[in-house]
Amino acid sequence: MRRLVQALAFVAVLATASHAAAARTLRLVALGDSLTAGLGLAPGKAFPDRLEAALRAKGWDVKVINAGVSGDTAADGLARYEWAVPPDGDALIIELGANDMLRGLKPEATKATLAAILDKARAAHLPTLLAGMRAAPNLGPEYASQFSAIYPALAKAYDVPLYPFFLDGVAGDPKLNQPDGLHPTADGVEVIVQKILPSVEALMKQANR
Repeated sequence: MRRLVQALAFVAVLATASHAAAARTLRLVALGDSLTAGLGLAPGKAFPDRLEAALRAKGWDVKVINAGVSGDTAADGLARYEWAVPPDGDALIIELGANDMLRGLKPEATKATLAAILDKARAAHLPTLLAGMRAAPNLGPEYASQFSAIYPALAKAYDVPLYPFFLDGVAGDPKLNQPDGLHPTADGVEVIVQKILPSVEALMKQANR
């Protein structure tokens, strides 16, 4: 009888520990530039804030960490990876490259830097979603072709999910962009969130295994 009581107590402890693990708030890190940071937006209206709200509305217990810095290139994101992405993070969204493109940096250099970030995420066994970017038309078809090819190539090489174009549904629409034509308004952010949400939910399922 005593052994039975001890066994039942042990099972109860395991069940409690399992429940606590399942109840833990997941930490999703959004590593990016001004599109993530929320340049020009009111507090609480940036992409990470609205993504967290959308995920919570879907039943996810998640904290989305805003690791966006305005003006960052991919190299800047790599340089601050260690302190921007906490070791207890559960999943990662990489949204970088737009400033590389706007500065006309060589696509092969941007690709190598993003690959280095993916290497770090892989070493940490961190489920990752790569958010793609497209080159502005004024940079010419050759540059646009080389730049746009970065993201699908990396997603294939690292076997990570790709969201092809972070600004899908927003780019080029004056009603969804701030006067600079580059950064989304609060309404634009909502469009981004709703479009990327299925991909992020798939990422969270991977992180919650």
